[in-house]
Amino acid sequence: MADTLPGPEHVPDGGAPGPDDGTAEALDAYSRIVTTVAAAVTPRVAALQVPRRGRGGWFSTALGSAVVFTDDGFLLTNAHVVGHADAGTLAFADGTTSPFHTIGADPLSDLAVLRADGPTPTPVRLGEATALRVGQLVVAVGNPLGLAGTVTAGVVSALGRSLPARSGSAVRVIDNVIQTDAALNPGNSGGALTTANGKVVGITTAVAGNGLGLAVPIDATSRQIIATLLTDGRIRRAYLGLAGVPTPLPPTLRSRTGQQAGLRIVEVVPGAPADSAGLHEGDLLLTAGGEPMTSARTLQHLMLADAIGRPLALTVLRGTALVDVIAVPTELPSDD
Repeated sequence: MADTLPGPEHVPDGGAPGPDDGTAEALDAYSRIVTTVAAAVTPRVAALQVPRRGRGGWFSTALGSAVVFTDDGFLLTNAHVVGHADAGTLAFADGTTSPFHTIGADPLSDLAVLRADGPTPTPVRLGEATALRVGQLVVAVGNPLGLAGTVTAGVVSALGRSLPARSGSAVRVIDNVIQTDAALNPGNSGGALTTANGKVVGITTAVAGNGLGLAVPIDATSRQIIATLLTDGRIRRAYLGLAGVPTPLPPTLRSRTGQQAGLRIVEVVPGAPADSAGLHEGDLLLTAGGEPMTSARTLQHLMLADAIGRPLALTVLRGTALVDVIAVPTELPSDD
């Protein structure tokens, strides 16, 4: 089809040709979604200022964001934003400010719950991250670089990402992290990642650079963590004191068990439950509690509060021999 110039009736004011009607309608629809979400969510996302004591006694201020999620003034943010601070200051887009105090933080999920000591806007609506699809439109609302009420939009770039988190010497993997190309900058951490209907499906947590941002999902796991922080102020986890890497099983063992991989133990903490149970570096952990151990995540999923103090059956391959041991996980010590 030959190119044609638009007639006078199609030329907007100023004389420059504009997009065709279909493109204009699509852009208008996109704009309406983003502006509607921005209007609904921005008033409910606070800018945080958190005092930090550094080495030598000097103080600094960390910046971040937090999302109002209850009618009585509780907010969600990242654990790395509040650190060990008990209190700080929050400010909303309408200029309202209030002190806050920390209810609880969990570095190993990078979630924290705060409570405002003054009035807050009505809460956001929490969604369900498991319903997300790659390519879906998402909107991020936060306070990057201290610029309150900043809105960016993009798509879900990937799902099921993993994000390492650390608490003292303990390292855990946050599962099912959302990856997005919505622009995020320092200060966005703790802000809202929403769908087109304005429901918050993630708490933005990390800026990896090169157009890549990450968010902790709002799902069954994070809801349980949030509920526990609200009631107990902390998350209790079980601890074995070992580190491992996924390793393929020998062919004969694969055919016998149907299991493709195990967890090669590369470190055993002296005096930890794994050490007391007789595990050694080089052992190949096959099962724990009767469940196949194919990655560090499969093991950490067993290390919940109800595993503390309960005997846990472990099977390892040591050389060519299968060895059964019993370990009794202790409570993971706090990094405070």
